[in-house]
Amino acid sequence: MNITSLQTFLAIVETGSLVRASQKMNVTQSTVTARLKTLEDELGQILLNRQKSGTTLTPAGTKLLRYARIMTGLWRQAKFETGLPAGLSSVCTFGCDPGLWHGPGKAFFDGVTSGHPEMAVSVHQGSARDLEEWLATGLVDVILTYDSGARGQQTVHPLPPEELVLYSDRSDTPIKADPKYIFVDHGEDYRRAHGETYHDAGTARVSFDSARWALEHLLSRGGSAYLPRALAAPLVAQGTLHELTEAPIYLRKKHLIVNDTAAQNWHWFRPLVDQLAG
Repeated sequence: MNITSLQTFLAIVETGSLVRASQKMNVTQSTVTARLKTLEDELGQILLNRQKSGTTLTPAGTKLLRYARIMTGLWRQAKFETGLPAGLSSVCTFGCDPGLWHGPGKAFFDGVTSGHPEMAVSVHQGSARDLEEWLATGLVDVILTYDSGARGQQTVHPLPPEELVLYSDRSDTPIKADPKYIFVDHGEDYRRAHGETYHDAGTARVSFDSARWALEHLLSRGGSAYLPRALAAPLVAQGTLHELTEAPIYLRKKHLIVNDTAAQNWHWFRPLVDQLAG
C-alpha cells in the first residue's frame, strides 16, 4: 500500500467518479483505475461500487475512509515538518473552528507568529468532530473549539466565554417582533436558552449555522441576529451595526485543547494561554 493509492481513493470518494478523480489528480482515467485496483488487491476487498452515475462506498470502503484520511494527513504533516527551511526549528499545527477564528483563533496565531520566529505555523479549519479526530490522531497539535472533550494525553484550557449579542442594522429594531430576524444556531445550549427566552416569538424565516454567513446576509438584506461580539465589534464601531442593549446576552464556552506531548517543549505556550484567558 502506498500514499498515492490512498490519495487516489480519497479523490474518487470526494469527486464521486473515476473520471473526475483523474481530472483532479491530472492523470489518466486508466491510471486512477489501476491505482484503485492495486489498493483493492492489497486489501482483498472491493472498496467502491462502480455505476454509470458514479461511485459509492462499499462497507469495506467506508471502514478504510477514516484511516485513509488519517494516513494521508500524517504523511502531509511529516513532509511539512521535515522540509522546514533554515531558521525554523519546529512547527505548531493549529486546528480552529471557523466560528472562532475572528477572535481567539487569530489572537493565538498572532501570538505564535509574532513572538516566536523560530516556529512554523500550519492552520486548519474544521468542525468540532474533525478537530477532535485530528488532535487524537496527531494531525494537529492544538485546537480551538466550543467542545471541551479531551482524551488521554491532552489538556483543556478554558478561555473566556464568547458573548452572543443581538445586533441590527437599525437602532430602533424591536427585540421580539422583528420580521427580518435571522436565527443563528450557536449550539445546543444556545438553542435551549434562546428557546426559553423567545418561546413566544415564532420561528425565524431565515436561519444559518454560521455566524459569518448570517452577518453577510444581514448586511445585504437588513435584519437582526445574535452574533459573537468579537465578530460584530468592528461594524458597531463604524456605525453599520447597532447593539440592541435591552436584549439578553448569551455566553458560549470555548476551549483551547493541546496535545501534551507536542507542547512539552513549548515554553511559550502557557504564557500565551494565560494572555488569551486574561
